[in-house]
Amino acid sequence: MNLKPAIFLDRDGTLNEEVDYLSDPEQLVLIPGAAAAVARLNAKGIPVVVVTNQSGIGRGKYDWQDFAAVMSRMGTLLALENAWIDAVYASPHHELGQGEYAVSDHPDRKPNPGMLMRAAEEHDLDLARSWMIGDKDIDLDAGRRAGCRVALVRTGYGSRVDGSGADLVAADLPEALDRILAQWP
Repeated sequence: MNLKPAIFLDRDGTLNEEVDYLSDPEQLVLIPGAAAAVARLNAKGIPVVVVTNQSGIGRGKYDWQDFAAVMSRMGTLLALENAWIDAVYASPHHELGQGEYAVSDHPDRKPNPGMLMRAAEEHDLDLARSWMIGDKDIDLDAGRRAGCRVALVRTGYGSRVDGSGADLVAADLPEALDRILAQWP
């Protein structure tokens, strides 16, 4: 089996501007340059996988249809720059969740690596040669626990994160990807 390295991306604060409990597609604004950066990955055949905690679903603030509508809008905005996301994984679990989502330490909820591990299995990805990019410590922790190298972006919550646990710290997603591609396996 020929495993491929991938780029794992957090969504809110990394790909798009941070909005608390983003559920309205009209509120989705991509980080400047993010679509073009993703298009560069697509052109090189590098899988792009979004891994995102979505506790708003678990807490009943919005539902899976709202999440799908936001992701559809993201797909439309990315397509304007010939970019796309290859796979999306979302965890609705949270200790304050409702019903089946009321789980304090679900394997999929970042900082746990479950979403990355599942993506690797389902898409034949080589985690050791992959990168996880995010704006929070939980993103870095999830990537590290999955065996990836990790990059912190200073967008979203990233300006408040120390970054000492990151392999790379960048101003935003375009800069992070420029630097990662310069050393791509």
